Formats: sequence, C-alpha cells, structure tokens
Amino acid sequence: MADQDLSKQLQQQILQARSDKSKLEIQGGNSKHFYGRQHRPDAQVLAVAAHSGVVNYQPAELVLTARSGTPLTEIRELLAANHQIMPFDPPAFADTATLGGTMACGLSGPARPFSGAARDHVLGLRVLNGLGQHLRFGGEVMKNVAGYDASRLMIGAFGTLGVLTEASIKVLPAPATQRTIIHQMTESEALTFIDKLRTRYLPVTGWCYAEGRSFTRLAGSALNVAAVAKELGGEVLSRAEQRWVELREHTLPFFDDPRPLWRLSLPPGTAPLALSGRQLLDWAGCQRWLLSDADAPLIQNTCRDLGGHAELFRNTGKSDNFQHLDKALIPLQQRIKASFDPDGLFNPGRVSAHW
Repeated sequence: MADQDLSKQLQQQILQARSDKSKLEIQGGNSKHFYGRQHRPDAQVLAVAAHSGVVNYQPAELVLTARSGTPLTEIRELLAANHQIMPFDPPAFADTATLGGTMACGLSGPARPFSGAARDHVLGLRVLNGLGQHLRFGGEVMKNVAGYDASRLMIGAFGTLGVLTEASIKVLPAPATQRTIIHQMTESEALTFIDKLRTRYLPVTGWCYAEGRSFTRLAGSALNVAAVAKELGGEVLSRAEQRWVELREHTLPFFDDPRPLWRLSLPPGTAPLALSGRQLLDWAGCQRWLLSDADAPLIQNTCRDLGGHAELFRNTGKSDNFQHLDKALIPLQQRIKASFDPDGLFNPGRVSAHW
C-alpha cells in the first residue's frame, strides 16, 4: 500500500493558482468523471491520487484514517483482513476509485437506508481551502463534534469547497452471515412489503426491486438470519453477495443501456411512478434508477411534487445534470462557497452555474 504525503505540494499548487487567477479541477482516481456537470476545459488538473496511505487504523477502535488518494480497493482489503467493513458500502465504478473521491461525491451503496450514508460515518476531515490553509474538522473519535459540523458540508460537495486530504471514518464488524431472499410480486406489492419490514426490528441490510422480483438481504447472526428468512419465506438467492456488488457498481444487465440514467431520490412510502422507461428500485424504494428518454422537466417536476429530486447520473451528454435549487437557497450556498473558496478556484461549474 503506497504511503505518500503530498499535502505541501498540493498546498503550493493551490497558492500558485490563486496567484495566477486560474481554476483547478480536482482529480483523484477519475472513476466518477461522468458524474456531475461538465468540467471546465480551462481548469488545471490538481492530481490527488498519489497523496495516499493509511494514517491510522486500530481495528479495536472501529476507526480508520487515510489520505484522500488511498484506493477504495486497498481500504476494503485491509478492513476485510480484520473482519470489518465500510458500513455505507460506497460504489467505486473502477479500481482507481479513491477515498477522497468517494467522500466528495457522497455516494453510498445498497446498505444506505439501513446503516447510514457516507456523511453519517465521517468523523473528521482535513481540507485545503481556497486560501491554501490546511484545516482540520472533527477528529478520530465518536464524540468530538462541537459547534458547526463542517466535515459533513464537504461530503457530496464535489470538491467545490476544498481539497480533501485526509478522512477519518467509522467502520463496523462484518456480519457473521448473510442471506438474500427473492419474492415474485408487483411493484406496488413490493413497496408495501418493504414498508412493513421497515417498521420492524429485522436484520435487513439491503432491498431492491426489478422486473417483478423483490430482493431482501438479511445479515447478522446465523440463528437470527435463519429465523427471519424462514418467517419471510421466498427463494434463497445463490451467489447473493455478487448480486449486491453488481448493483452497487452498476454492472447488472439493467444498467447496460444507452439511454440517460436518472437517479431519483424520494421519501419513504412513495408509490410507483408513472414515468416512461425502465426502473430499478434501491434503498427500500427511496432511490430509484430510471432509464428514460423522457423530458428532464417532467422527471424532475414529478419527483419535486413528491418531496424528492432527480438528477441525470450517466449517459447524459448535457451540462446541467442536477435539479435546480430553490432560489432562496442559492445565496446561502454562495456564501458557504465564498467562505471556503473565495476566489472560486475549485471545480468551477461542476455542481452549479452559480459557482
């Protein structure tokens, strides 16, 4: 595992860019280059992938600290050797995916509604802001937040607030056993089914629905998993863990489609959507993947009316992938941006035309 601290070099490049009044495109493993609005062609690349290495990992403390360029594959291997996992199970989309890119995009895997999101498991971050200052937020223990929790602002900000150089995350023991069961049912029946499961204290760690089949992943002690599986009935899926990896990494046949891929975020209990195209339901129905050529305003307005939002995720060919913020929120976002990156150095236009 590579161990290299390039924070001083990154800091100097930021200061030079500020002096030159140039822009910077932060680039880690480049595994999620497709995600977000189009990159600015005039921006210089700020390469972070070589800034890597695990800084601190004590398995008994359930905390891992690593530099932002550390590959996800290496972190997963290290945790697996100690029978531990990243609870939010982030997608990589390529072997080059890094911890920093994962935090910047704020993506979580199928376990999200049951174990929490990426921002729920971040204990602390180190960040280079637009003034070249190397800041630390949070720490490496569970109870360390006083005042504003600035670490969570960085998760899902696409690097527009600063360059992540180090992250401390909470990890958990791997479950003793897992089992996935399949039920044949309609989409309406499936949503009713998972809503009922959510009201009970059951060892569910994943649920998705596609093409008439509901998949429920159970994880925990062997006795508990066996008892709940017997109660729920259904067919036991062989090679189950591979299916969840394929869902997380978008390598299921469903995703092999040239049409625009929409990511729909919806409140729990939302009924089936009357939108053209193919859908795959994840996160207990709260995240829905839609392959559709329907007009963007129709899809976005449908989700907004239900209390959610929609974004173009892949196969977009467009620059404005994200649903527009309410006008009242734009000044607030601009003030936050200005406080961390007053000259607008980092990833200009990646999230919004406003910064």
